[in-house]
Amino acid sequence: QVQLVESGGGLVQAGGSLRLSCVCSGRISICNSMGWFRQAPGKEREFVAAINWSGGATARADSLKGRFTISRDNAKNTVYLQMNSLKPEDTAVYFCAADLGGNYDSPSAYRSWGQGTQVTVSS
Repeated sequence: QVQLVESGGGLVQAGGSLRLSCVCSGRISICNSMGWFRQAPGKEREFVAAINWSGGATARADSLKGRFTISRDNAKNTVYLQMNSLKPEDTAVYFCAADLGGNYDSPSAYRSWGQGTQVTVSS
């Protein structure tokens, strides 16, 4: 059993930045590989970024490269998503996920999810 708790969302103006955090507790080993996804109203959940245990391997959706960065602090059991130059189309609920059992960019590959944190970008 693992618990994932996201924080850091909020309302920001276009061009601004936010840093999301996801704390993993419980069976820490499940959080070896973790991902961030987002879901806007009426849309499917989409891949944002993923990271492995060491942080040496990261991936981001092509459309987000240059603006979003994933990182982790294993001493704090926390994964971060730094989001810069935010745009109104980045508005969504952002989820972190763990317990990977497939392709890192597929929501169905993750068995554990946080409750999500709302990010709203105003124009």
